[in-house]
Amino acid sequence: MAPFIRIQNISKKYGKLLAVDNVSFDLEKGELFSLLGPSGCGKTTLLRILAGFELTTEGYVEIDGQDMVDVDPADRPVNIMFQNYALFPHMSVSNNIGYGLKRASLPDNEIKSRVSELLELVHLNGMGERKPSTLSGGQRQRVALARALARRPKLLLLDEPLAALDKKLRSETQFELCKIQEQLGTTFVVVTHDQEEAMTLSTRIGVMNNGKLVQVGTPNEIYEQPQTTFVADFVGEISFIEVTVKEQKEPYWLMQGAVPIHVSTGAKFRINQKVNLALRPEKISLTSKPTGKINEFPVEITDWAFYGAGTQYRVVGPGGINLKLYESHNLPSKSNARQPETGFINFSPDSIIILER
Repeated sequence: MAPFIRIQNISKKYGKLLAVDNVSFDLEKGELFSLLGPSGCGKTTLLRILAGFELTTEGYVEIDGQDMVDVDPADRPVNIMFQNYALFPHMSVSNNIGYGLKRASLPDNEIKSRVSELLELVHLNGMGERKPSTLSGGQRQRVALARALARRPKLLLLDEPLAALDKKLRSETQFELCKIQEQLGTTFVVVTHDQEEAMTLSTRIGVMNNGKLVQVGTPNEIYEQPQTTFVADFVGEISFIEVTVKEQKEPYWLMQGAVPIHVSTGAKFRINQKVNLALRPEKISLTSKPTGKINEFPVEITDWAFYGAGTQYRVVGPGGINLKLYESHNLPSKSNARQPETGFINFSPDSIIILER
């Protein structure tokens, strides 16, 4: 069966600048897919290509089996929700939502019925006559979403949809957006530079860098199995240790850097091959005394920060190894206690991510 949306070998040049570089991926119907990457990586340009606002230099887009190359933006089964929401300040909420339906010359009773459905969907019942200026940021965001969904597009594009909201409201709205998407079954493509947002929202994530799509996977795959140092470093906190492959000692590979490190993996290495070992903060344990566990060495604690649910430490080990680790507060907080200056860290051989360098 053909994919619902096919993005094939898309490239976009502005003069000598290659903004999107040979990007290909498929989407299934009903996915919530995030394009994640730093500013200037090409994700918004790719979104505009899907919307038809930009023409491709190379490649093509298919939506539900139809090639979009000669289809104008207004005729595509696509709508877009912009970062600034672009609501009409002089119109009521209902008229904002129904604007596209009126332009499409739908009967008034059908417009009224669909606007009523959308107000209920985005939890804005009773607010149809209010003006956007009287709404909170979260409410304006939901009006913009309802307007974008009004014409029942096959694909909805969202450009940094939650960027204007404060952290707490953004977190709450992420779950609301997921619920609405699941209820409708509409395919969403979200552009964001916020890794936490992408991880919360998405069924799959495409990570972009310098115009290229460097990895596509589920949130768990992107976090636990990054394929490049860039992806590992961009998505979540992580520490790197440079090592050389020394020898295989079943069931481990012995890596030699500033300290010997045992790695549990089925991967094949060459003796003397240089690799990066990557460690997530929550995978590292900190103790005041040595435990005798594998991959343990002494560290100096250089900094720490209390985050309520846990404490993040920065430590330095032998040879200047810099690591970040996170200690969850499962017991009553001891944030006022004097923090230790030294300790020991250890980590499991199978918690290590191995990356080429």
